[in-house]
Parts: sequence; C-alpha cells; structure tokens
Amino acid sequence: MEQKKNILTYEGLQALEEELQDLKVNKRQEIAQKIKEAREQGDLSENAEYDAAKDEQRDIESRIEEIEKILKNAEVFDEDTMDSETVTFGCNVHVKEMHTGKEMHFKLVGSTEADILNGKISNESPLGAALLGKKKGSIVSVEAPKGRFDYKILDLTR
Repeated sequence: MEQKKNILTYEGLQALEEELQDLKVNKRQEIAQKIKEAREQGDLSENAEYDAAKDEQRDIESRIEEIEKILKNAEVFDEDTMDSETVTFGCNVHVKEMHTGKEMHFKLVGSTEADILNGKISNESPLGAALLGKKKGSIVSVEAPKGRFDYKILDLTR
C-alpha cells in the first residue's frame, strides 16, 4: 500500500527540518542529562523526576519518528509555477462569509501544515477544497454540520 504524499510548502518543509534538527541535536541531549541527574538521585522505583524524564524522552522520540515519516513522503509544492489568477495550494486567500459579512484571511496549505489559529487551512478541508481552482470574485458554498455557508473570494496572492 502506497503512503499518502504529504504536500508541503517550502516554508513548511523548512520548519519541519528545523524542528527535527532541534529535537535530534538539542532536545535529546537535554533529556539525556535529565535522566542522568534523576538516576544519580538513587531509587528509580519512586523517582518522579526519572519517570517524567523518561516520558519526555518517549514524546521526543515519537515526534522525531512522526517528522521523519512526514518528510519521507513529502512533496514540496512549487508555488512559482502556479497560475496567479486561481486559488491553488500555497495561496493567501481573503474571503467574506456572505451571510455575516465576516472577512477572513488564510493561507491554503497541506493537511500536515494546517493550523487554523495561525491562519493556515488545509486544502483537504471543506472550505479549502471548495476554493481550489476558483477565481477572485467567485462565490463558493460549503456544507457544514451547522448548515450551508457561502464565501466570496475577495482577493488572492502568492
């Protein structure tokens, strides 16, 4: 079975590579020092610091494995080759929800990079998928659990 490709922007790829480097070089050394210091305190069976350090070590190793898996199946999207008139992966999009008039700005990214709190929505999300291929001025409809929402594309930039 073929692994799903992780579509990333160049910035997303760089951020993951930097995080991986930090985890491998800095965090591993920090946690090894914490474990060493906890061991020196004696009885490990009742040593909360040792248990906490080992839990942190497991979390770090798990995150390293997760990032390596993402990078192994990564496909970097070349934003420079895309049409600047239509919404594509990597676009910054300015939309207005037609019923409320609320305006939103976000960047359309892959599911690996999606972070709604930082203005990044996935191309696989209902809104992201509806916007793909549309032009400035288009109105798109999105079905959601709370009903149907219509959005007008006010602007898009690379």
